[in-house]
Amino acid sequence: MNELQIRLLSNPTDLPPTSNLLTLPRSNDYSLGNLSITKHIKKLLTFFLKPVIMITIKVKQFLFALLGIAFFASCQKDLDVQQADIDQSRIRGLGAGKLNAKAELGRKIYFDSRFSEPSGMQSCSSCHLPHMGYVGMGDMPSGPNSRGFRAGIGEGAVAGAFGGRKPPSAAYATFAPAFTYDALNDEFIGGLFWDGRATGAVTGVPAGDQAIGPFLNPLEHNHPSEASVLTKLMNDRKYVEMWSKAWGTSLKMDTDQDIAANYKKIGLAIAEYEASTEVNQFTSKFDAVQKNQAQFTALEQQGMDLFVQAECDNCHTMEAVAGVPALFTDFSYDNIGLPQNTEFLNTMKRNPSANLDGGLGSRLKESTNPQWKALAPDYMGAFKTPTLRNVAKGEANKRFMHNGVLKSLKEVVHFYNTRDVAAENWPAPEFPATMNTRRVGRLRLTDAEENAIVAFMRTLSDGWQPGVTNNQGVL
Repeated sequence: MNELQIRLLSNPTDLPPTSNLLTLPRSNDYSLGNLSITKHIKKLLTFFLKPVIMITIKVKQFLFALLGIAFFASCQKDLDVQQADIDQSRIRGLGAGKLNAKAELGRKIYFDSRFSEPSGMQSCSSCHLPHMGYVGMGDMPSGPNSRGFRAGIGEGAVAGAFGGRKPPSAAYATFAPAFTYDALNDEFIGGLFWDGRATGAVTGVPAGDQAIGPFLNPLEHNHPSEASVLTKLMNDRKYVEMWSKAWGTSLKMDTDQDIAANYKKIGLAIAEYEASTEVNQFTSKFDAVQKNQAQFTALEQQGMDLFVQAECDNCHTMEAVAGVPALFTDFSYDNIGLPQNTEFLNTMKRNPSANLDGGLGSRLKESTNPQWKALAPDYMGAFKTPTLRNVAKGEANKRFMHNGVLKSLKEVVHFYNTRDVAAENWPAPEFPATMNTRRVGRLRLTDAEENAIVAFMRTLSDGWQPGVTNNQGVL
C-alpha cells in the first residue's frame, strides 16, 4: 500500500492534522499553527480567487471519486482476505443484477427485527425505511411490536428510548469516503452518521462502521455485546448457511478475535446490501433527464437553474464524476444555523439549554489528536451534508435536517432563503458563532422561486415513471 492508502485506513486520531488527499506541498503560512492568522487571509483569497477555488473544489470532487475507486481496487487485498472479496463496483452502488451472497446476507439482517433487545422490536429498516428513501418518518405512534417516531426522531427497541437526531439516509451512503481532514480546502470530509464518527477505521469502509454501531447502542437496537448479536446468527440455521456461502467459512465464536472479526463482517454484509442497486437505484427523473430520456417541466428546470444560481450545488454537488452519477453531496460538514427541535425536546421533557448538539465539533472535542481537538470550536454545530437523493420520498410525513426541526421541503428552502431576515422570526440557532453566513440566510428568492426549487428536488426520487405527476416512486 502507498502512503495515501495507509492514511485512509488508519485510525483518524492517528492522522496528522494537515494530511490531505492530494499530499501537495504547502507553505507554512497555511499550517494549522497559524490558523487564526491565515483565516483572514484565506477569506480575502476566497473573494478574489473564487473562480480558482471553484475549480479546485471540482478537481477535489473528481479526485475523491477516482481515489475511492483506486483505493478499494488496490488496497483491499492487503487488509483481509475475506473483506477483499467485496466487489467495489457494487459497494459503490454501480453494479447491476441480483444480489450476491454477501448482499443477500446483509439484506436479511437489515430487515430482521430479531436483531434488537427486546427481540422483534427493531430492525435496520425500522428507521431506514425503503419507501421513505431509507430514512425515517416524521411522526408515528409506537405499536405493540414496533417503535415509532416523534418529530422526526426514531424510538429505540426499548420503549421510550430516543436519541436526538433524525436517522440519516442509508441509500447512497456507501459512496462516502473515509473520514479525514483535507488541509487543501481546510475542511473535514467523509465518514457517516451526522457527525462522521463512522470513519471507516473499523471495517475498512464507513458504511460498514455505520452498520454495526446501532446494534450496541442502548437507544437503538440495545444489544449488550457483539457476541449477543452473533449468537442470533448462530442459532438460526438459515443464517449459518448464508454466512458460509457469503464468507466461504463457518461462523465461529471460539475466541475474542473470532467475535471481533465476525462482528465486522456483519457490518460489511449490510454495507454490501446498501451498496446494491436495490438501494442505490439512480432511477429518478433527474437521472432520466441526464440520459436524455425525459425532460424537466418548465418549473423543474427553473428550480434547477435557481439551485445552481443560489450555489446550493457547492455542497449538494450535481455533476457526474468518474462515471458516478451526481450524488448531491460533497461529504463535507457545515453549520447552517439551525435552531433546536423544541417540539421534540418539549415532548420528551428535555431542557433545551442542556441538550445543545455540537455535531462534528463535539466529536472533535473528544479527539486524542490535539490539533484536531483545537479545531473543535470552529466546527460546533456542523453536521454532515446529506445527499438530496430521495429527499422528497414520503414528504407528507417526513422531517428534515439532522434534528428533524423542519417539517417540509418548502420550509427547508424558506429557511435557507430567509434565516437572517428579522421579519421571519426564525428561532435562534444553536451555535451562531460558527454558522454559515455566505450561502445561507438571505438568498432573496421569491415565494415562487422557492417553490421551483422544491419542484426540482422532487425530481431526485428514485422509481420515477414517465407520465406520473410529481412521481416519487416506490423502492
